Amino acid sequence: MSTETSKTSPENDFGPAPEETPTDPADRRRWLALAIVMTAAFMDLVDVTIVNIAIPSMRSDLGASTSAIQWITAGYALAFAAGLITGGRLGDIYGRKRLFLIGIAGFTAASLLCGVAGNPGVLVASRLLQGSMAALMVPQVLAIIHVTFPPHERGKVFGMFGAIVGLGAVSGPMLGALLTEWNLFGLEWRPIFLINLPVGIAGLILGRKFITESKAPQALRLDLVGVVLATLAMVMLIYPLTQGRENDWPLWGFLCMGAVPLVIAAFIAYEKHKTARDGSPLVELSLFKVKSFAAGIAVQITFGIATGIFFLVWTLMMQMGLGWSALRSGLTGIPFSLAVSVSAGMSVQKLVPRFGRKVLQAGALIMAASLVLYIWESQRYGMEITSWQMAAPLILLGLGMGLVVAPLTDVILSEVPREHAGSASGLINTTQQMGNALGLGLTSVVYFGVIENDLLFGAPYVEAFRNALWWVVAVLVVIFGVMFALPRRQITPGAGHEAEAGAAAEAAGPALGKTPVG
Repeated sequence: MSTETSKTSPENDFGPAPEETPTDPADRRRWLALAIVMTAAFMDLVDVTIVNIAIPSMRSDLGASTSAIQWITAGYALAFAAGLITGGRLGDIYGRKRLFLIGIAGFTAASLLCGVAGNPGVLVASRLLQGSMAALMVPQVLAIIHVTFPPHERGKVFGMFGAIVGLGAVSGPMLGALLTEWNLFGLEWRPIFLINLPVGIAGLILGRKFITESKAPQALRLDLVGVVLATLAMVMLIYPLTQGRENDWPLWGFLCMGAVPLVIAAFIAYEKHKTARDGSPLVELSLFKVKSFAAGIAVQITFGIATGIFFLVWTLMMQMGLGWSALRSGLTGIPFSLAVSVSAGMSVQKLVPRFGRKVLQAGALIMAASLVLYIWESQRYGMEITSWQMAAPLILLGLGMGLVVAPLTDVILSEVPREHAGSASGLINTTQQMGNALGLGLTSVVYFGVIENDLLFGAPYVEAFRNALWWVVAVLVVIFGVMFALPRRQITPGAGHEAEAGAAAEAAGPALGKTPVG
């Protein structure tokens, strides 16, 4: 398949800026390429949503500590966040096909290492590798779509991509529950990772044949110093939070967290220097002069914190508190997943274009109200609570979440200059993953911190769940307040900007698919 280059903005932090379009729109090879990259994206989405449901089984089998449990999920999010923007730029410089194939090969190999891990340390290290490889693979997906399909076909393709995201969000928890419950070949939780092997190998073989290579004509340079400083700040905050409780909150942990503002200040200073020197910083700081963008990033981070806390403690409460099986826990989450899908579609298509930011604010309040209802039910029914009794708050939670996550990226990008849509979309997805990792780290404080002996099962996990939910409610109230800085006017999703539409489609992955919903 031949390509021709059309000059556009070279910024492509997460793959939204196209440079080439096919000269032969009727070429059927592009649909095979689409199937390959979407399958890889689906594999990544399912791999995240599939893990939470199997964590109690992992803990029992490997004797994992509470911090190891957190790192199994937070480590992936941290590595993914740290490499997202760099992964996109590497694709621009060295070729999207090449980086996609490296990413899917590494992701598949890391999945194998996860599946055969004999101790928590190996599993955590393998999850970090998985997140790093996903950061190489995922940013290329939309970039490959952009250079493979002509403009008049991209709307349909983005719709298909959104459907894949929704399918991953709904099917991941149930697939994880079934694979864990079936205990295939006596492997217990391990098939949730090993299932990636045939998919990844097929994607690698077919991708080499059917995906056409492309590069950006004027790719930005790598900002490795920026990557190191940003990653260091995240690790210095999340590592002490995750490990602090098991080490009786040592002094070094507080020193690390206290030094984070200094590292952030150094990062900002270097980004200004990098901008002045060659115009290729990791983060385009001028974006934060746009009030709605700065507020949207704050919403994205805090929303990631809320979901990171909730979905981990929810799973642990059901399996380690109530003693439910993985399958029953997975089935309990189905009303939530369906509600998210329904609400997300209504939010983008009908509500946000008419009511603007009020829809997102209503979503935050509905989520907070659903958790208050959940707390009340948990207190009233205690250890006797049933899946049916949980359905009402979970449906409300899903409806509220759909109102927020689906349109959030378009709202954030609505006042961003078009030439910066690539940088902005990359930063949006990165900060969502950062928030998720931070939320998972905070479970040491808001959840495990109130359990005197986390080796026991039963009521303490249920009581700690209620405590954690109050913290999530508080975060959602903060989100509601910050949303007043978002654009008040009516917002049309996509705003006619191809880069923004692509960014919105890609952002649905972290928001819906990468949120552990089981």
